[in-house]
Amino acid sequence: MYFKEAEIKNQVGLHARPATFFIQKANEFKSSIWVEKQERRVNAKSLLGVLSLGIVGGANIRIIADGVDEAAAVDSLVTLVNSGFAD
Repeated sequence: MYFKEAEIKNQVGLHARPATFFIQKANEFKSSIWVEKQERRVNAKSLLGVLSLGIVGGANIRIIADGVDEAAAVDSLVTLVNSGFAD
């Protein structure tokens, strides 16, 4: 298991379009991946799950992965979050 913390940099948070980018990136990996906000943890490959967290700009999240490519998955998702979901 591998995890890192990240702060949501874009103002709107992890909603609609940014959440779609996040999920698409998560689905590139074989590992099981979760997003955790406070005590709630959801599947990072599920749009409804990610949206249900209500992640707003400035929020801190934890990205957790477990599997063969766990480090690459977490690092890639943290990079995406840190970019502010720029195209």
